[in-house]
Amino acid sequence: MKRLAVYCGSATPADPRYMNCAREVGRTLAERGIGVVYGGGRLGLMGAVASSALEAGGEVIGVIPEALANSEVANHDCTELHTVSGMHERKLRFTELSDGFVTIPGGVGTMDELWEAMSWAQLGYHAKPVGLLNAFGFYDDLIAFNRHMATVGFVRPAHQGILIAEDTLSALLDAMANYVPHRPIFEMKADDL
Repeated sequence: MKRLAVYCGSATPADPRYMNCAREVGRTLAERGIGVVYGGGRLGLMGAVASSALEAGGEVIGVIPEALANSEVANHDCTELHTVSGMHERKLRFTELSDGFVTIPGGVGTMDELWEAMSWAQLGYHAKPVGLLNAFGFYDDLIAFNRHMATVGFVRPAHQGILIAEDTLSALLDAMANYVPHRPIFEMKADDL
């Protein structure tokens, strides 16, 4: 994996563990020689991931929609900063520029990015690993809900391994490096569905 898209919040929670987690992710990816592709902002966890990766000598590619760039939240310290027309183009660019996806704590936008990466993998728009860092148990309920969807039958057995969830960054990166792509829906026949 040469580059990973990092999905995370642009907010700064009161609990310092979240910012520390973001800094660890940026620094660790840079130390492992993995470039960061992210939302292009300078605020919150987003900014912490980027600045820590840059401080550790890493590559950081930001992808930001025009509306956010124009509101002065863009991080112009990135190795590269791409300004795009909107959110759909932003997520497409994340997919084009990265070899996988890592989601750390965040809010609604982060969830949108995670679920789209999973949906696109399930369909076959990409065959890249989709990782979830369950720092401090932040995603316990989401992981349980994903299992519930599978148990009920809304996630096919072939696709139940798309989401790679781990409690530590090291374990997550190792699991992502060993990811074996599944059979996407685009390759299935109606009887398989």
